[in-house]
Amino acid sequence: MPAPTTPQGQAQDDELVFVDEAPTASGGAPDNEAGSAGAWRVLIVDDDADVHSTTTFALGSLELHGRKLAFLHAYSAAEARALLEREGDIAVVLLDVVMEEADAGLHLVRHIRETLGRHDLRIILRTGQPGYAPEMDAIRGYDINDYRTKSELTRTKLYTSVASAIRAYEQIRALEASRQGLAEVVRANAELMAQRTVGGMADGILREAARLIGQPAPGLMCSCLGGPQAAAWQVLAASHDKAALAPSGMLAAGGDSTAAAIRQTLLEQRHIFGERYLTLYFGGKAHCDFATWIELERPLDPLRRGLLELFASNIAVGLDNVALLTDLQRAAFYDPLTGLPNRTRLVELIDEGISRNTNVADEVLCLVDLDHFAEINDALGHQFGDALLVAVAQRLRARLHSRLQLARIGSDIFCVLGDSAEVDPEAIRALFAAPFSIEGQDLQVSITLGLVRLMEHDGSGADALKDADIALKRAKSRQRGGHFYFSRGMGVEIRERVRLMHALRSGFARGELFLAFQPQVELGAHRPFGAEALLRWRTEDGRLVPPDRFIPIAESSGLIIEIGEWVLRQACAELMRLRAAGYLDFTMSINVSQVQFRHPGFLDMLRQALVDTGAPPERVELEITESMAMEEPDLLIERLAAIKRTGVSIAIDDFGTGFSSLSYLQRLQVDRLKIDRAFVTEITGSARGSSIAEMVIELGRNLGLSIIAEGVEDERQAQILQALGCPLAQGFLFSRPLAPEQLLEWLGADALTRAA
Repeated sequence: MPAPTTPQGQAQDDELVFVDEAPTASGGAPDNEAGSAGAWRVLIVDDDADVHSTTTFALGSLELHGRKLAFLHAYSAAEARALLEREGDIAVVLLDVVMEEADAGLHLVRHIRETLGRHDLRIILRTGQPGYAPEMDAIRGYDINDYRTKSELTRTKLYTSVASAIRAYEQIRALEASRQGLAEVVRANAELMAQRTVGGMADGILREAARLIGQPAPGLMCSCLGGPQAAAWQVLAASHDKAALAPSGMLAAGGDSTAAAIRQTLLEQRHIFGERYLTLYFGGKAHCDFATWIELERPLDPLRRGLLELFASNIAVGLDNVALLTDLQRAAFYDPLTGLPNRTRLVELIDEGISRNTNVADEVLCLVDLDHFAEINDALGHQFGDALLVAVAQRLRARLHSRLQLARIGSDIFCVLGDSAEVDPEAIRALFAAPFSIEGQDLQVSITLGLVRLMEHDGSGADALKDADIALKRAKSRQRGGHFYFSRGMGVEIRERVRLMHALRSGFARGELFLAFQPQVELGAHRPFGAEALLRWRTEDGRLVPPDRFIPIAESSGLIIEIGEWVLRQACAELMRLRAAGYLDFTMSINVSQVQFRHPGFLDMLRQALVDTGAPPERVELEITESMAMEEPDLLIERLAAIKRTGVSIAIDDFGTGFSSLSYLQRLQVDRLKIDRAFVTEITGSARGSSIAEMVIELGRNLGLSIIAEGVEDERQAQILQALGCPLAQGFLFSRPLAPEQLLEWLGADALTRAA
């Protein structure tokens, strides 16, 4: 931006010289041809006439962007208010702070900003009384450009302040014009984006472009399939009389100047702005290009041209979106990889059949799950996996009857819907007997099926898919490669599990869960040495829910983490109560579920329970099942080592049922093996049961591990176990699980018996 010019021969740093010169009467015609077009209008507000004359003299030759200054004068705040209310387009106000009142200037500033709403006008405060300087908060709050005392205001500083204020005013006005234009573009875009057809959008583009141009702007818009080489383009919309250019709805590419302008914009792929016309280019990514031709009365100014370019760039996206609408609808309802209907479309097809009351009673919905597909993806790559999915879809299309409806509803799950006589599990499985040739490799694929007969189903298509999924899960849990039909009983079972899960969650919150303790004894001395804490649930109506019913539900729902932490704390607290009663050598054995054991916060929970209750770690034993010990051995070994470092001991429960490897067992830092009750029961019934128990006892002895037998119910079993070398046992022979108070009574009674 050019620097302001100054009077010839005057020093830039001279102070203002006050001369005797009659100022213009207040409210009169402005100085320096104030009425001339294009001048920057400056309002001087001061109760000192000399300030008016010297300011006018000092700034009279200032010129910015080829525009001079024109001055208006007010000698009081009241005069300034009146003048500002009737005069617009004032760029700068040079304002004295102290006039008829000490803060008259600041009151005028507040009036300008808040009452008149003149936020573009720039204000420079001047005062001859430094003691009346406004607070900095006032300067910031009312957007004041500058504040100077009259004594320090040299000509150079005055030039600089006014020039800076005018530049700021110009920028603010330009920004406001741009803001209004952008708001118009946003409004136009929002309206056009609501269109769902290309024709409707074309009409809107011509209408909104005319608004932005500010002219009648007759024109037309074409869909330019074939580009500039096409013989003709389809006219999508025309305004005013321009429809006559294409009476057949097609604009001949070899026609008049309109066609020539459209061809040029297509060739150059850009907007063209002429003196009497403009063309807008809309490039399509998935569809053909579009072009608009508009007639002008006069050329566009830079601002309107910029707004029109912005409008066109945004609308190009909208046009492409409308052209893509069909593809988007297809993507919403069809699988892009195989081209088959997806889950959403399949649900619609089932619902449509139900709503039309067509005969869906004899139809079967069959889910086809590719076994071990995740492993195939991991081993051979996703590209190979995608090729396999395409090959499966092609085989199903080619081999199944055309009346059957196919779909892909999951990553590796296909669906077959149709007449029950044609949706035959064995026939579908037979389609996979031959291997698939993928990327030069022959791959044998097996499938598992879950089926639902729609005649046995009540509900929507989504409900039918849920039922089929339940059947598929049941089939996979039983045996891969088989099939299973959904039954109403399965639905009842699932609902019962959900009901029980909610009841367990609320019951735990209400304190319905409790611990019972089954004593553990030394067989030789018949002396109790510990107890196993067993989780129990008694509902509000007093009914006991078996642990094998609610514990799996707690594990599958994740509630076992919270319940398990509570069990740890309760068992440790009971251990401390027993120690307080004098049973210092007593050990508390606590069961830990697989979900709880593998939780990343389990170690912290264990440590915190020991710290909070004060339980000695050497008197706490955790029981894990043998099946847990067999999964992810490296992770288990690391976790067991960390537990051992706390001082807590480890026992393997149900030993003998999980087929543990001896070499693996040696690596585990466990302290005790627990013979499963199934083998204890067989001790008196068969030589096999006795031999297995004997092998477990011998194994534990060789590995230096303690052995305990569970489920001992009669004296004969206890005698055989003791004879085989098993030193410890628990079971109904000694005691049923007891409440805490009953356990104390039992221990006291046992001590009296042994003393007698």
